[in-house]
Amino acid sequence: MTEVDARRALVVEDDVAIRELLQLHLGLAGFDVEEEANGRSALELARRTRFDLLVLDVMLPGLDGVSVCRALRIAGANIETPILMLTARDSEADTVIGLESGADDYLTKPFGVRELQARVLAVTRRHGRGETIAPPDEGPAVLAPGVTMDLAQREVRIQGEPVELTRQEFDLLHHLASHRGIVFSRTRLLETAWTNDTDTERTVDTVVSRLRKKLERDPRKPELILTAWGVGYKFADCS
Repeated sequence: MTEVDARRALVVEDDVAIRELLQLHLGLAGFDVEEEANGRSALELARRTRFDLLVLDVMLPGLDGVSVCRALRIAGANIETPILMLTARDSEADTVIGLESGADDYLTKPFGVRELQARVLAVTRRHGRGETIAPPDEGPAVLAPGVTMDLAQREVRIQGEPVELTRQEFDLLHHLASHRGIVFSRTRLLETAWTNDTDTERTVDTVVSRLRKKLERDPRKPELILTAWGVGYKFADCS
C-alpha cells in the first residue's frame, strides 16, 4: 500500500497492552496508526488532524472518551469520521452513552481479533453515512436476498411483492439499512429517524416489532433487524 493510499487511524487507549494490540491489527488492516493515552491530548490532535478511523476508550485520563466523542462531533477535522468506542464488558450504561454521544459502534473488552476486524470493517464501510442505500435515480436498493427498497416510490418489496409500510416503519427501516451493522440506541433512533416529539422509546420497540412481522421469515428469530441487548437495534450486515 502506498503512502497516498494509506488510511490513518487514531487509537486513544491508556492501557498499553490493549493499545499495542489495536496498533498491530489495525496496521495489518492497512492503517497508519497514531496513539494517544490521554483524552485531552487526543482531542487536541483530532481537532486539527484528519483521520479515517478513531478508536476511543470510554475511561481515559485527562478527559473521558464520551466527552471527547461529543466534542469531535461538534467541530474539528473529524466531525464525520467513524468512531469505534471501547467499553467495559459489564458496562451497559457506557455503551448506551457512547452511542448517544456520536460513536458509530462499540467494542466491549476483552475482545477478539475477529470481532475487532468486523467492527472496523462495519464502521469504515459506511464512512459516507447512508451510502449503502442507492439514491432514487439509481433504482431500488437490495436490503437482503429478495428484499428491495425503492426510495423514489417509498416502497419495499419481498420477492417482488409490495409490502405496505407506514411512514414510521419505512423511515426507521431506511435509517437502519443505511447503516448496516451499526447499533443505534432507542433514544438515538428517536432523534434521527423520527419527527414526532411525543413518541417514546416504547414506540421504537413497537415499530420494530411491526417491521419484523412484515419483513422477517420468522419474527421470533429475526435475521434483518437485530436486537443489541440492553442497547438498541441494528440492521444485519448482509453484504
